[in-house]
Amino acid sequence: MAAEARGIQRWSGWLFVSPWLLGLALLFVYPFVASLIWSFSEYDLLTSPRYIGTDHYERIASEIVQGKGFGKALWNTFYYAAVSIPLSTIMAICLAVMLNWQVRGQAIFRTLFYLPSMVPMVATSILWLWLLDPRDGMVNGLLSFFYEAPPLWFQGIQEGVSTSSPFQFGSKDGLTLMSLWGVGNFMLIYLAALGDIDGSLYQAAELDGAGSFQKFRHITLPMLSPIIFFNLILGIIQSVQAFTQVYLVSEGTGQPAESSLLISLQLFLAAFRDLEMGYASAIAWVLFVFLALMTWGLFRSSRNWVHYRGVRI
Repeated sequence: MAAEARGIQRWSGWLFVSPWLLGLALLFVYPFVASLIWSFSEYDLLTSPRYIGTDHYERIASEIVQGKGFGKALWNTFYYAAVSIPLSTIMAICLAVMLNWQVRGQAIFRTLFYLPSMVPMVATSILWLWLLDPRDGMVNGLLSFFYEAPPLWFQGIQEGVSTSSPFQFGSKDGLTLMSLWGVGNFMLIYLAALGDIDGSLYQAAELDGAGSFQKFRHITLPMLSPIIFFNLILGIIQSVQAFTQVYLVSEGTGQPAESSLLISLQLFLAAFRDLEMGYASAIAWVLFVFLALMTWGLFRSSRNWVHYRGVRI
């Protein structure tokens, strides 16, 4: 009877987890394996895949060398990530430190700075399209008091708009500003981490004569390093996966002059506009390897700068 009861419990357990297992198999394992197979095939979604070897990967390598297609998208994505991730990290830490000050209305300030991150991405994109409009946008309206020809941002060359701007900001810089709009998510994580720092560390530093900057440099930053490490990985993944805002500001084309063509949009256009699913799958796998290498590199470098409660890993 005991063995029979254990058998019933075992089958009941499998029954309860079966919806998750089915979802894992259909929505993760199958697409993962299928995309690897398709990356070595010519597949247009309408006919059966035809094996062509490494042609797609050779095409990607050629485009990287020529700076076209995937090469252009790779450079745009690298630029976007290299600018947006450090800026968002610095901004989130600074906001978290200031919002951790014991001042009147602290909860109100925290709420106000976090609210923009709750705005849907579509609404945020439309808002920034208006803010960065070269003719009527608020940002260029402010810059026009200081410079005769503010940047064009997401727009191409327009009649009556000078291109002799001292700022060479363009679509990627506009996307970077949009990414800073949602920095409240990272700020909230840093704020929680600041509350977990032992106050006795600051008291001991004060007894040794440490000033505000020294306490921030030698206590706050080292204690925040695990959170910085975590947010760096998230930031890299999010910058590579950025799609909605890129699609909206460029109307799904990556224009002007493919300056807003990130890898995510390049993959989407290859798969669903050009019906080159094999080529798109190859892009996805190159992107997967790239992210894996970046993550591995961060984990290796973390030994030198990430600290866990006084222990260096």
